[in-house]
Amino acid sequence: MLCAGLTTAASADSGKANPNPLAGRLNAYWTPARMAAALPGDPRKGTETGTPAPTASPEVDGPQPGEYIPPSRSFDGIPQAGTFFWTDATGTGRTCSGSVVHSPGRDLVLSAGHCLKGYAGTSPKRHLAFVPQYHDTLKPFGIFPVATDGVYVSQQYYDLGEHAGAAYDFAFAVTEPNEDGTLLEDAVGGVRLLTGTGYYHIPVRMIGYPAGAEKPLECWSWTTRWDSDDPADPGTFPRIACDAFVGGTSGGPMLVPWPGGWAVVGVIGGYHTGGNTPQISYSAYFGSATQALYRAAVAGDPPAGPRVAAGS
Repeated sequence: MLCAGLTTAASADSGKANPNPLAGRLNAYWTPARMAAALPGDPRKGTETGTPAPTASPEVDGPQPGEYIPPSRSFDGIPQAGTFFWTDATGTGRTCSGSVVHSPGRDLVLSAGHCLKGYAGTSPKRHLAFVPQYHDTLKPFGIFPVATDGVYVSQQYYDLGEHAGAAYDFAFAVTEPNEDGTLLEDAVGGVRLLTGTGYYHIPVRMIGYPAGAEKPLECWSWTTRWDSDDPADPGTFPRIACDAFVGGTSGGPMLVPWPGGWAVVGVIGGYHTGGNTPQISYSAYFGSATQALYRAAVAGDPPAGPRVAAGS
């Protein structure tokens, strides 16, 4: 099912909002040094050596014996993919990947739920913003603040948690214009969001931003179906083999060719929050729940959040 339209370049008649002082402040805060020092917002994703993270499930989710692992390569990126930067409760910089999806408001970024679930009701003190096509500490299109109450994660993901709720590990972030007042999609274009298209796609171009790296990674591969063998992370997930996708790449898009550009069929996340090794990644399946969350973000509905226990 087609869930959103596609534009892959800024339109000639792009409108502009008023200049955005918040974007100016965030642009000043996220210096090259701070961006380069940001740690992954997804520390469980595999390490460079392929060693599972310390909290990894005992279930195997890495390469199968003899499985071919397509290589990845560093490149300067594409305008429709980028990275989030924010500060956690300790003031430490964090980062996760994302992609711009077409929306009527021309302001929407797709990522993983486990990246953004802690940032409902975004406070300016968290410095949460998106930088499209970040590379070499550059912000070629500026920086786009995430709007207050602009983080959309499924209520099911909040209720079940990142393991039992792995099938809901996707999120949307509504952005404000950059410092010049330009809307995100007017600046960089967008990719089409596809839902209900199955598990098997070829070719798939996966893009992600390893924390601390100067450039993003891309890899050409294909997705297959993975039926969970871990009761803690139930569900059925798209699975993709691509080397070197480590912490920071969560939320990165799995793209398929589409007339005029690209469409997104998954993001790094889901089973084991995207996988315990850098060679194998997963996504939550994009279906009706993804459509519903997209529509809520587009409509500006009140976002979901952790439920408050009665009497608390």
